[in-house]
Amino acid sequence: MIEPQAPAPPGAPPSRTGPGRLPVRPGAGRFLVLGCVFVCAACGLVYELELVAFASYLIGDSVTQASVVLSVMVFAMGIGSLGAKRLRRHTAVGFGAVETLLALVGGCSAMVLYAVFAWTGGWGGLWAEGPRLLLVAFSLAIGLLIGAEVPLLMELIQRVRRQDAPAAVADLFAADYVGALVGGLAFPFVLLPFFGQLTGALLTGTVNVVAGGALVLGLFRRDLTRRARWTLLLAGALVLGVLASAAALSADFERAARRAVYGADVRVAVRTGTQEVVLAGGTDGRPLDLYLDGRLRVGGRDSRRYHEALVHPALTGPHARVLVLGGGDGLAAREVLRHPGVRRVEIVEPDPGLARLARRDPGLTAANGHVYADPRVHLTTADALGWLRTAPAASYDVVIADLPDPGITAGAKLYSEEFYGLTRRALAPGGRLVVHAGPLAGRPRVFWTVAATLRAARFAATAYRVPGRGPGFPAGPCRSVGAREAPRDWGFLLAAPGRTAPPLLLDPSTPAGTLTPAALAADRRAAERTRIGGLPASTLIHPRY
Repeated sequence: MIEPQAPAPPGAPPSRTGPGRLPVRPGAGRFLVLGCVFVCAACGLVYELELVAFASYLIGDSVTQASVVLSVMVFAMGIGSLGAKRLRRHTAVGFGAVETLLALVGGCSAMVLYAVFAWTGGWGGLWAEGPRLLLVAFSLAIGLLIGAEVPLLMELIQRVRRQDAPAAVADLFAADYVGALVGGLAFPFVLLPFFGQLTGALLTGTVNVVAGGALVLGLFRRDLTRRARWTLLLAGALVLGVLASAAALSADFERAARRAVYGADVRVAVRTGTQEVVLAGGTDGRPLDLYLDGRLRVGGRDSRRYHEALVHPALTGPHARVLVLGGGDGLAAREVLRHPGVRRVEIVEPDPGLARLARRDPGLTAANGHVYADPRVHLTTADALGWLRTAPAASYDVVIADLPDPGITAGAKLYSEEFYGLTRRALAPGGRLVVHAGPLAGRPRVFWTVAATLRAARFAATAYRVPGRGPGFPAGPCRSVGAREAPRDWGFLLAAPGRTAPPLLLDPSTPAGTLTPAALAADRRAAERTRIGGLPASTLIHPRY
C-alpha cells in the first residue's frame, strides 16, 4: 500500500517526484536515501582527514594545518549549503552532479597534492608555497560540495515521503553523524594501513560516485529527463575511469614522486604504524639518507658529525648507564658504544618499524655498526614521555634526547617542562642530559625556548651549535617544505640538574672524530651570540614552539 503524500508547504517548489513515481515503496526509498546520507558522510570525513594528514606529513605543524583545513572546509560548507538552494527545482540531477564532482575532486586530491609537493615544493619563491595554496583550494572546493549535499538530501527525503521538518532533520543528521563515525574510523584503521593515502582516496571517490549515481539513477530516475540520465551516467563513468586509471598507475606514480623528493637512490619506502620511513643510498659506497615523514632525519654526509656532537660532550664524566630517547636508527648508540666503560644502553623508540630496519637493512646496519647485536644495547618500544613516567629514579648517568624537531607539533610534548622534569628524576646524581633543539641560526627563538624550558625544570644548560659540512639537506631533523633552504647547523643543549651548567669538554678517551676542544669552545661562543632572554617555558598545556 502506498502512503498518501502530505501537501507541500506554501511557497515550496513543485515536486516532480512522489510516492507514485518511485520504483519502490516509500519506506524502502526513505531507507535508501538515508543509506546514501551515511555513505556520503563517511566519504566526506575521509576527504577531510586525508587533507589534514597530507598537510601534517608534507608541510609540518599539524595543529596549524589542521586548523586551516577544518576552518576553511566548515566555512565552505556553509557557502555550499546556501548555494544548494538554487538547485532545489532540479534536486535529483543537482545531487548527482555534486556527487560526481565531489568524487573526482576528493578522490584525486591526494595524488595532486603529492605531485605538486614532489615536483614544485623545493623550487623556492611562490612555487614553494604550492602545496599550501593547493591545500586551501582543495579544502574550499570539497567543503563547498559537501555543504551542498545536506540540503539536497533533505529535499530528496521529503520527496520520498513528506514528514515534519524536525523529524526529517533528526533522521538525516543521525545517518550523517553515524556515517562520519565510520569514515573517521576507516581512515586510520583500514584505508591508511591497507591501501595508503593515494589509493585510499581514490577508493573513497569510487564509493562516493557509485553511491550518488545509484541513488539518483535508480531511485529517482523518473525525475530525470532522458538527456539528464545519459549525462549523469556518462559523467559518472568518466569519473570512474579516471579514478581507476589513477589507481592502476598509483604505484608507478609513487615511485616517480619519491625519486623527485628523495633522489634516485631510494631503496626502501614503507609506512609503519607510526610514520613513513624512506631509506636512500647506504649501499655500494653511497651515503645513507633516512627520511621520517618526509623530513631528513639522517644525512649520510653529515651523519657522523651530528651524532658525535650530540653524544661525545655528554659522555664526559660517568657514563656506565646511558638512556637514548628516540634514536631507533642506532646511530646515537653507535657513538655511545665507542666510549670505554659503557655497561648498558637503553633505547626508547616509539616506532618498531624503524627499529626493525635498523636491525635488518644492510645500509642502516652498516651505518650503525650493528649496535643491536651488542648485548649491552636494550630496545624498548614506547613513547618517551609515557615511558619516563614509570622509569626507575636515578637510574642513568647520561640521557640523550635524540628526538623530533621541537618545531613539529607532534614532538612539542617531548620538549616540555613536564618532560624534562621526568628526565631529571631518571638521572643519577651528577648525571647529564643532552638535547638536540633544532637549527639555531634559522630558528633561534625555538632553540632558546628549549633552554628556558630546561631552566624551568631546574636544569642548568650550556648551549652550542655545530655547523654541517656536506651539500644538500642538513642531517638533523628538519621540515619538508623549504628544507633545501634550511640553515646548515644544529643546536644542542648540554644540561645538568642544579644551578651550575656542565662544562663543554671532551674526555681524553673520546674516540677521534670531527670534534676538537677548540672547535667546541668556538661552537659555544657562536651559540651564545644568538641568545634571546626572557622567553617563557613550554608546557604540555601551553606549548610555545
